Amino acid sequence: MTDLPFYIVDVFAEQKFSGNQLAVFTNAENLSKDEMQQIANEMHYSETTFIQSDLRENGGYDVRIFTPAEEVPFAGHPTLGTAFVIREMLQDEPADEIILNLKVGQIPVQYDEAENVLWMHQQSPAFGETVDNNTLAKVLDVSPNDFHPEFPSQIVSTGLPFIIAPLKSMDAVKKARLDFAHYPNMLDGLETKAILLFAPETEHPENDLHVRVFAEYYGVLEDPATGSANGCLAGYLAHHQFFQTKVIDIAVEQGYEIGRPSQLFLRTTIQDDEIQVLVGGQVIAVASGTIEL
Repeated sequence: MTDLPFYIVDVFAEQKFSGNQLAVFTNAENLSKDEMQQIANEMHYSETTFIQSDLRENGGYDVRIFTPAEEVPFAGHPTLGTAFVIREMLQDEPADEIILNLKVGQIPVQYDEAENVLWMHQQSPAFGETVDNNTLAKVLDVSPNDFHPEFPSQIVSTGLPFIIAPLKSMDAVKKARLDFAHYPNMLDGLETKAILLFAPETEHPENDLHVRVFAEYYGVLEDPATGSANGCLAGYLAHHQFFQTKVIDIAVEQGYEIGRPSQLFLRTTIQDDEIQVLVGGQVIAVASGTIEL
């Protein structure tokens, strides 16, 4: 019998027991894909990560990410949380930059000591097809009039695709729910069925947008803090100049509807006519232990 060590952290959290939970397993190089999937389902957080080696490979650390249902090439809060564990628990001298070797490629994460925030660079956003708001209204059990009239609902990816849907009010975002009479088939043929809703009204004045993410497509009904989806949102906001500029620096709140209030920071810059996306947040250690294999 083998003891496999793990850490539990809260990501995009301002205090313990908020944000998005993550389990990070170390010394996982000898696990099979099936074993990692079983462990991820047992932990049953939105994602669980497995560090393949405590040593760098090609300048970074090999990491695999699993939802309870499947392996994914990239996800935001697992990237930040895993970088935090490597920096705080595995490195003798914590570095200011950690590079993760993920299925989607190398993702660098920087630590800002002054702000106590970890920042991840995501891939430049790719913009897919627009999605009919009448269809989304049925899927989300809201009115077509709840959608923002000036901006489209659109698929965007910075490594993992999401439908980005702008609504006019926080009340509309709060009342949304997946209607499973329509959800399974009305979005057939699209690259993804995972949806991020947002509105320019917030619970707290220090934040700029209120967000919810429905990720049943990836095995999570509703996610409390979604770095990958918010990276797509950052790209969307810059591309469509939602704030009348392609350069944004904002705070987003998520998770309030499911009792896990979270705060994410979104930044974009423009380099060689490409949108560069950064997503940041705080990570808090909660627990550690082992499981027996």
